Amino acid sequence: MGCVKRLATIILPALLGLTAGCFNSNPEDIQAWIKPYEVNVTAENYILQPPDEIEVHCAEVPEVHLQRQRIRPDGKVSFEKIGEIEVAGKTPGQVAELIKEKIGQLYTVPGDHPVDVRIAAYASKVFYVLGQVLRPGPMTYTGRDSVLTALAVTQPNPMAWEQRVQVVRPAATEDVQARIFEVNYEDILLRGDTTKDVLLQEGDIVYVPPTVLAAIGMVLEELITPVARAFYGWYLVQNPPVSTERGYYPGGGYSR
Repeated sequence: MGCVKRLATIILPALLGLTAGCFNSNPEDIQAWIKPYEVNVTAENYILQPPDEIEVHCAEVPEVHLQRQRIRPDGKVSFEKIGEIEVAGKTPGQVAELIKEKIGQLYTVPGDHPVDVRIAAYASKVFYVLGQVLRPGPMTYTGRDSVLTALAVTQPNPMAWEQRVQVVRPAATEDVQARIFEVNYEDILLRGDTTKDVLLQEGDIVYVPPTVLAAIGMVLEELITPVARAFYGWYLVQNPPVSTERGYYPGGGYSR
């Protein structure tokens, strides 16, 4: 009984600290995010940066047609005969206009929009999904990513507390406060409640905390694992494995 009490005095403070650190959300902070239906999200609004990749479509000009270019660290791409073009910080539509101007110096191209620039690979921006998911880590930001799509891709694991998913917009500077609100992912799945399914921005964090039972298990594992390793080391010292031609038996003796 005394051992249980001592163990509880260790586990409970650790558990309280763990859960307290998870939930600093403010329902009003959701105002910092945009709902998918509130904005027309298209690739045309995406700001290109290295190392994004673009693909140019202009059937009348073979030098650029279907050319796929990765934006260099200096923010430029280059094409045969046309030369270098500064594309970082611009939208695909703006890049198309720049290419059109360059082409116009060499060819007469009919039509108001003879050049179409498409994003071939999103690579310059990320957001993060962390905690109890099967695929934690940075996720490529496309401008159309929501909490639902992020969790659908990363997949919460059996230890996930799906009712208390934390969505965080970190503070960019010291004088700006971080924004945090809570999403019930289970409500989205089972009831179709998408009122908190917001569009994520570059740098946002989606954190899936462990359930209370999972958190207890994690604390216990941290406490028990070093003891178990030390005990196993002591056991090997006391019972060294015996090597033989027929194999060895960890506790001494011969294997059959």
